[in-house]
Amino acid sequence: MAAAVTGTSTKSSPDVDHARRRRMAQSYILIWIGVGIDETNRDCQDTLAQLRTVVNSVHFFTQSDDAVDFLTDSEEIKAFLVIENTLGQQIIPLIHDIPQLDIVYILCDNQSQNEPWATRWKKIKGLHTNSKTISEALQLSVKQCNQDPIALSFVKVTETTSTANLDQLAPTFMYTQVFKEILLEIEHTEQSIKEFTAYCRQNNCGTPNNIDRFEKEYAPQSAIWWYTSQSFIYSELNYALRVMEVGSIIKMGFFICDLHRQIEQLYRQQLSDYHENSFIVYRGQGLSKVNFEKLLETEGGLMSFNNFLSTSTNKDVSFTFADSISTITNMVGILFVISIDSRISSAPFASIKKFSSFEAEEEILFSMHTVFRIGIIKQMADNSQLYEVELQLTADDDKQLRVLTNQIAKEAAGNTGWQRLGNLLLKIGHSDKVEELYNLLLEQTFDESEKALYYHQLGYVKTDQRDQKMAIWYYEKALDICEKILPSNHVTLATSYNNVGAVYDHLGEYSKALSYHEKALHIYEKIHPPNYPSLASSYNNIGLVYDNMREYSKALLYYEKALDTYEKTLPSNHPDLATSYNNIGSVYMNTAEYTKTLPYYEKALDIYEKTLPSNHPSLATSYSNIGSVYMSMGEYSKTLPYYEKALDIFQKCLPPNHPSLAASYNNIGFVYKNMGDNVIALSYYEKALGINEKILPSNHPDLVNYYNNIGLVYDNMREYSKTLLYYEKALNIYEKTLLPNHPNLAISYNSIGSLYMNMGEWSKALPYYEKALDIYEKILPAHHPTLATCYNNIGAAYDYIGNYLKALPYLEKALNIFQKCYPPNHPSLAASYNNIGTVYKAKKEYSKALSYYEKAHDIYEKTLPANHLSLAIFFNNIGAVYVTMKEYSKAFPYYEKALEIRQKFLHSNDPDLAESYKDSAGLYYYMEEYSKALSYFELARDIWQSSLPPNHTELKNMEESIDIVKKKL
Repeated sequence: MAAAVTGTSTKSSPDVDHARRRRMAQSYILIWIGVGIDETNRDCQDTLAQLRTVVNSVHFFTQSDDAVDFLTDSEEIKAFLVIENTLGQQIIPLIHDIPQLDIVYILCDNQSQNEPWATRWKKIKGLHTNSKTISEALQLSVKQCNQDPIALSFVKVTETTSTANLDQLAPTFMYTQVFKEILLEIEHTEQSIKEFTAYCRQNNCGTPNNIDRFEKEYAPQSAIWWYTSQSFIYSELNYALRVMEVGSIIKMGFFICDLHRQIEQLYRQQLSDYHENSFIVYRGQGLSKVNFEKLLETEGGLMSFNNFLSTSTNKDVSFTFADSISTITNMVGILFVISIDSRISSAPFASIKKFSSFEAEEEILFSMHTVFRIGIIKQMADNSQLYEVELQLTADDDKQLRVLTNQIAKEAAGNTGWQRLGNLLLKIGHSDKVEELYNLLLEQTFDESEKALYYHQLGYVKTDQRDQKMAIWYYEKALDICEKILPSNHVTLATSYNNVGAVYDHLGEYSKALSYHEKALHIYEKIHPPNYPSLASSYNNIGLVYDNMREYSKALLYYEKALDTYEKTLPSNHPDLATSYNNIGSVYMNTAEYTKTLPYYEKALDIYEKTLPSNHPSLATSYSNIGSVYMSMGEYSKTLPYYEKALDIFQKCLPPNHPSLAASYNNIGFVYKNMGDNVIALSYYEKALGINEKILPSNHPDLVNYYNNIGLVYDNMREYSKTLLYYEKALNIYEKTLLPNHPNLAISYNSIGSLYMNMGEWSKALPYYEKALDIYEKILPAHHPTLATCYNNIGAAYDYIGNYLKALPYLEKALNIFQKCYPPNHPSLAASYNNIGTVYKAKKEYSKALSYYEKAHDIYEKTLPANHLSLAIFFNNIGAVYVTMKEYSKAFPYYEKALEIRQKFLHSNDPDLAESYKDSAGLYYYMEEYSKALSYFELARDIWQSSLPPNHTELKNMEESIDIVKKKL
């Protein structure tokens, strides 16, 4: 078995080692293949020590097969290879194209003898006769390797011409600016160095010798030397800034401050040397094709290097770097030509020749987060992968940069630096980073008020992540501290009460939610004047709870109080006014008063159109709201344009997996479902579900809505086994994540009950309906409309079973509640009248049945457009009563009206259309018009053949009916 001599300090299992390599800031390793390697040999040990000052992970192999296996297994990492002359000519052709292999150095006795064959392989960068020259060459390669993945941000000219949307800006642009401001505010001690080196040892960030040496020798005035030396510091800092690893950046805060201050000090000392002249520096770097495309698109805009930036006054050195990159697949070599006006002080820079570990280099080092304006971009010679890019250091009075900086300062407001950073991270949707930040800060503080703040912010994070149970836990920890250390009427307590209340509202624990929101309101009423905006916010919160409880009259009362306050204190186009209009509109929407809903939604839209950019997400939400009104009115041709406008905005301004995009797909799917186009509806619902399955955990409650919608489409398509699968997925999530009496559980039970009703398994439906009723009776007031819906469902199940004595009391209970809580023309009343009419029809009490059907029909005629689909149901029902009474001439016009509406609005293969054809066929049969009866039966059969399984009962019954009619002809 061949031996491998490894330069790593410990031996571990492959999985553990791989995980460590992924975490390590150095994204490269060194492999040395040689037949004469002996780890006990002093020369070998000296070579290893020398190489490990440059690369942490060094691996010696005596057998080429083992080395090749190791190389191919080293995924997501660059490998430098040193290979002895005797093996090189045989092995290089076999491994040259392995993607992980970056650079090859040949160790030989006679340099000139090997040149001809080596020049054929572009990854071979030199032939060397000793390990010292290899180490020197390796230092340059490592430096380039560290430079290329530096995080860059691009800001187009158009992105800050007005009030920009921060969601559209590169996150690292904002992170590094705010991080830099915060870290420079903090006083660091010698303990910071010890904490950092302990962190490095724990996370294998460098070799033990280098870490020990740093701990003993580091001083603030040596920051530049350590940054430029081939130690772990450079790679660790760049890695942390590139991936925004909050923990590492905080641990290195002392070093970032020291390095910035040393550059700043040198900048002041050297400024007079420039005599207020401009000069040029250079930087050779590789860009990925993706970043290069961004660079091209940003010409004339801003570009920032989100770390400390190394440049050179020597163009040839920088060009060599860029040229070497241009030979690498999917990379573009860039020679940055950077113009510096020494009179501009927007970012400090300094010549570090006397302070660098590479004294031979003519290096100019810029402080972290230096911003440049992009000038001309031009291809160099005939090389399609080598470009020269002109950059100009931005001035303090650069208008675009000032607008951008002001925006970030506004969005990242807060009392402390950490608060500002946390607020910014939350604003741009990086709750995972905020969580990491505040957990670290919690570990470091003993101050109770700071702990309360961090617990509060973690509660906000968990709310943003929709983990309501953990949000409550954090908010209550914060509240517990605040109640101990603050006066009883302190404004911070009110904020805490509101936050806890909002989470209980999400959890469906409305009495608790109201209690906390009312505590907050009580404080605001004591400390603020009557029309203070915080009071309006509190009114809105209480209104929202009543809205969710479906106590709409109370919700409206509080929403109107909020609106009244806002109208007295805010400008007419303020966004909070738009929110208030939307809230009131939503109440009228929920009470089916659509003519009252539209004006409020349109007022909100008017404000947004006047104050927001044309692609702002709030505009999209407003379009969606108006679309939903038309949707509820059955005016689908008006609905779709609004939903499509919303989708168009979301597609332009949001990332492809954003939840608002999913909601937009969901809305459009809902329209197509109601139009009877189940195939298109399903495609939109699946797009919505696809997004949410990518961004949410597998048991997240928000997935339930999408499972239910897809289940409903399959229900419409009569694919009941698929429907049940999706409904059970939804129920399974709710049972795992919600409290036993949560209203959403009841919704899930109702859905499964309704499915069994559609399957004709009425006895299976009843237990689910009863489970739902049991929950609602525990959490809702006795006359709540949702209880009425439950009574209706149970009554309908007993009706289908044929137990009319049990059915009627439930249906009458439902009607009684609806009459108390809804206006006389509410659609729910119509549905209730319809259900009772159906029972009387089954009992053959036809005059009573007609009376209830006509009451239902009367409501729908007053509240719905003349051709609304819901009217077709009532026309059918009335027609069916007349058929049962054998008054065929009276039945005929009702069946015709129902069929006409369904033909106009439904897809040609919709099952409801088949029902209408079947009813008309039956009527013609009773009227002895057999040829017409046959024609309509066949139309119904054709639809069911395309939408039902071949052995379905409906199809079987239809074939039997067709046979009977044919015998009559």
